[in-house]
Amino acid sequence: MAAERAARDWSQRDAVRALRAHAPTELPADDSLIRQWKRWESGATPNDFYRPIIAAMFGTVTNALFPAPGRRDGNREILEVSGMETLEIVSRLNRSDVDNATLDALRITTDRLCSEYPFMPSEQLLIEGRQWLRRVVDLHSKSLTLAQHREVLALSGWLALLVGCVEYDSGERHAAESTRRAALSIATESDHGEVAGWAHEMRAWFALTTGDYRGVIAAAQAGAEVAEHHGVAVQLAAQEAKAWARLGDRRQVEVALDRGRRMLEGMPHPENLDNHFVVDPAKFDFYAMDCYRLVGEDKLARTLAEEVLRAGTDFDGTERAPMRNAEARVTLGVTAAREGDLEQALIMGERALQGDRQSVPSLIMTSRELAAEMKRRYSTEPAAQDYLANLRALGQEKPGFLPG
Repeated sequence: MAAERAARDWSQRDAVRALRAHAPTELPADDSLIRQWKRWESGATPNDFYRPIIAAMFGTVTNALFPAPGRRDGNREILEVSGMETLEIVSRLNRSDVDNATLDALRITTDRLCSEYPFMPSEQLLIEGRQWLRRVVDLHSKSLTLAQHREVLALSGWLALLVGCVEYDSGERHAAESTRRAALSIATESDHGEVAGWAHEMRAWFALTTGDYRGVIAAAQAGAEVAEHHGVAVQLAAQEAKAWARLGDRRQVEVALDRGRRMLEGMPHPENLDNHFVVDPAKFDFYAMDCYRLVGEDKLARTLAEEVLRAGTDFDGTERAPMRNAEARVTLGVTAAREGDLEQALIMGERALQGDRQSVPSLIMTSRELAAEMKRRYSTEPAAQDYLANLRALGQEKPGFLPG
């Protein structure tokens, strides 16, 4: 709270005035509220009435500013819940019919794979994802009830989405688009709005990282039409905001971010925050960070980047969200470069490129912005030239995403 206030150059009295403007009812006198604010900044947690008001005041959502503790251990989930290991699930899939216990185990396996997205090396996740996708698709030849058929279609859709995301991360653009289309086709056949929404979100992401910003907006709006009541609608609004930021329309950025914030605020807190296709409330700061960096709100962007790193890193230094953290470091690099701190800009830029788990298209897209700052301000500095060479090398490994 103190960092958010400082990023806006507010005194505590300014913050209290802003709080009052967002409150649905009359609040206590300023002096009383200021004393309360001091307690909050000292570590006391606001109650259920004040938390959403404070979040709205800072342009975020309650569970991003005041996150709920605890995450599920997805790796043990399949055995603990279903009582089956992978070998038993596979042997059951070879039978002529499929029982509901096997489908439960497949559902848990799919959730586990989607939860491994931020951590598992992309090559390994791609192999496992494709294997399970083939196994699930093969179930269509089995004797299934209507309910089981719908469940198998849904699992096929989720696994296709996952495989498509990892293919795109790895630079396999054409394969990723084919897999995305397959997921959308499955969603249409099964009338699964959430899978369809994520298929449109992937199209928005692909368009964003290739510079087709009008395509982002079209995909986001198409996805919102089929999935307006699902969490993916929040991410669609965020992708639209990112596109508007790159088109230079600050007003539309705020409109899209506010739409996403209001939707997310009204949704229940997710059970499994690790699942790639669950919108983590803490990710809202990540969306806003990208937009504010682009529109030149450096203090806000830096504050949000620091919060993204804090939320995405365990106390022992283990990174829970390495790809998000990489983009946060790029943001810190951009703001440092704009402030004349070349050394800090280079440290952040190089660290962003060193992660084991990368979304290459997204990383190159954001790093290109840091590269532009380097070229504009430090083109004759040898250290800056080394960074630009490293970024070009990353782009040459994935030619479809080679930065300019």
